[in-house]
Amino acid sequence: MAWSLVEAAQAFLVGYGVAHSVDQGFLAGDTRRGLLWLAAALVGVLFGAPVIWGVFAELAGLTEPLRDGLVRRAVDRSLAGAPAGPGGTDRATVSRLTNQVEIARDSFAGLVLTLRSFVFTAAGALLGLLSLHPALLVVVLPPLLAGLALFLATLRPMAAAQRRALAADEALGDHAARTRTALRDLTACGTGPVTARHGARLVADAAAASRALAGWAAVRTAALGVAGHLPVLTLLVAVPWLRGRGVTAGALLGAFTYLVQSLLPALHTLMTALGAAGARLLVVLDRITGPGEPDRTGNREQPPPTGPTGPAAPAAVRRARPPAVELRSVTLSYGVRAEPVLDSLDLCVAPGEHLAVVGPSGIGKSTLVRLIAGTLAPDHGEVRVAGRTVTGHPATELAALRAVLPQEAYVFSGTVGDNLAYLRPAANRSRADLDAAVRLLGLESLVERLGGLDGPVRPAELSAGERQSIALARAYLSPAPLLLLDEATCHLDPAAEARAEEALARRPGTLLVVAHRLSSAVRADRVLVLDGVRAVCGSHSDVLSRSPLYRDLTGHWNSVPHQGS
Repeated sequence: MAWSLVEAAQAFLVGYGVAHSVDQGFLAGDTRRGLLWLAAALVGVLFGAPVIWGVFAELAGLTEPLRDGLVRRAVDRSLAGAPAGPGGTDRATVSRLTNQVEIARDSFAGLVLTLRSFVFTAAGALLGLLSLHPALLVVVLPPLLAGLALFLATLRPMAAAQRRALAADEALGDHAARTRTALRDLTACGTGPVTARHGARLVADAAAASRALAGWAAVRTAALGVAGHLPVLTLLVAVPWLRGRGVTAGALLGAFTYLVQSLLPALHTLMTALGAAGARLLVVLDRITGPGEPDRTGNREQPPPTGPTGPAAPAAVRRARPPAVELRSVTLSYGVRAEPVLDSLDLCVAPGEHLAVVGPSGIGKSTLVRLIAGTLAPDHGEVRVAGRTVTGHPATELAALRAVLPQEAYVFSGTVGDNLAYLRPAANRSRADLDAAVRLLGLESLVERLGGLDGPVRPAELSAGERQSIALARAYLSPAPLLLLDEATCHLDPAAEARAEEALARRPGTLLVVAHRLSSAVRADRVLVLDGVRAVCGSHSDVLSRSPLYRDLTGHWNSVPHQGS
């Protein structure tokens, strides 16, 4: 504070000395007095060096305790989460200790320096303008405050645009990396054009986010221009008006000195620091000290919200384990101006729960599965599986969290055992688990026809239903705690579908099924209805009373004769 007061006095003295050197010295014919006032202004300029030295000497007293506190917080959180987490290196904590803490300290130091300098420099300069003539403040303050207000108004939307641009860039990079490693599968399944269209949408989204960011950057540049140049122009235009009110030539020159030497440089530095260091500081502090305890991947475990999709998981389950699936205000649209497929969707699925998703074709059911699987990034909101965010993670990490069965099942040339044990290779050695999966899903006749577990599989010779049956048994053997079935039983008859879903529901873990028949919804613990307006979630009877669409679907289903219901 003491050094900052000296800086305010320095800013006051420079403009004041220039003004009086003109009015009381050179224009009054007293060169000696004019030079003395200029010497006083020079002393004010020379004061800058010891002021900077003194401020930096005291700065460590603010920044080092902050750094020490952040280091302790990061270490305490890592140690607290270690007993509950899996083994291995905690890379997130290493990053927080070696990189993020230093970013926070440097950004905080920069903000302290620039904010302190602006406040005290502005105080000294404005006090100087007032001492020269109050009319100078009337001319200088409005454009100065207008530019500053315009800049402050851009902070929040600029930060949001930066987050959207970063998320779009990450999603595009993730898509490119996954596509590069899955070229064989894309070619084998014939899904290359779909993947290409999805990549084109991601490119368009990234371009739109970049354009929005550039637009706000242009507004910020305009704010810098208004605050940095308009006060000088306004002062020049107002010279005749000021002279008519008794403002002397020296006072005008002193006002220009205050603007050019003190106010405008300090304001420009403040805006630059708030736009850069301020954003970095907020992001890093949120990572280190934000609400919730980070897990070993750096994600925070927070209690799930309750929303329009139904109640959250029971409190005992939340304390024991994070939700199996959690969506927080998830919004996604395919295109910048397209209507959202999912709009602010909240969803919480408890571990071990069986959830069925129903709705008309094209309403967003498959999109929801892709979001939960981590193969599609939301425009807004957050998707978590087992307490971990899934967006942007590599396929190897996601495979440990969930198994996805699309409508068109994928089998490969090899033995029956190889196909069944693809997600758990160890099961192909003992064979007991393979036999159990074949029995539970009713595949005995199919496996026997193919020649047993060692018999060859020729995909082209299998029907679509037989391929789905093999994929369902493969999913049953998967170690992943979450199974996502996207109409993965559509080629089975109702009896085979019921047997498969009941077997998968009894399997340890969580089951989410995009229902092909409404009988899947009746078998589930809860039903999620997507109707394009609002999502409704609850038990079959609860949703039946709350959702007109579900009542229509149920009535249509009941009016059509079918088997296995």
